Amino acid sequence: MSNLTKTNLKEIYDLDEYLWLEETIKILRKNRLEELDLENLIEELESLGKRDLNRVKSLLRQIIIHLLFLEYWQEEGDRNYRHWKGEITAFRSDLSDSLTTTLKNKLNEDLASIYQTALKIVLQKTGLSKDTIPENCPYSFDRLLDDSWYPEVKSEK
Repeated sequence: MSNLTKTNLKEIYDLDEYLWLEETIKILRKNRLEELDLENLIEELESLGKRDLNRVKSLLRQIIIHLLFLEYWQEEGDRNYRHWKGEITAFRSDLSDSLTTTLKNKLNEDLASIYQTALKIVLQKTGLSKDTIPENCPYSFDRLLDDSWYPEVKSEK
C-alpha cells in the first residue's frame, strides 16, 4: 500500500487491525514518522503492556493455586499431587519465559492481591475452611519462581 495518509491509516485500523499493524510497521521501518496513526499506535502499545501484565499475573496466580492445592488439599493430594506438580512446573516455565525486570517488579508489588484471588479460587474449589489456609501469602516471591521448590504438605489433624 503506497501513499498512505494518517486518515487512510486510521480508516484501515477500523476495518482491518492486522493490515493496519503491517502498514504501521512498514512506516516505522522507513522512518516516515509523520505518517503514523499515533492515537491508535499508543492505544495498541498500552493494550500490549496490559496483555503482558495480565498474562504473568495469571501464571503466578495459577502457581499459587496449585501450591495451595499441594500443601492443603489432603483429600485429593494422593490422587493429584503429581498433576499439581506438573502444572506448577509448566506455569513456572511459562512465567520465566515471559518475565522482564519490570514485570517481575510489578508481580512482586501485586503479590498480596494475586494471592487473595488465588485463595478465593482454592476455597471455592476445595470446600476447605478459611481457617485452613493462611489469609496472607505464605510463600516468598522468590520461592514462587523457584522451579525446584515445593511446600511441605500439611498433615491432617
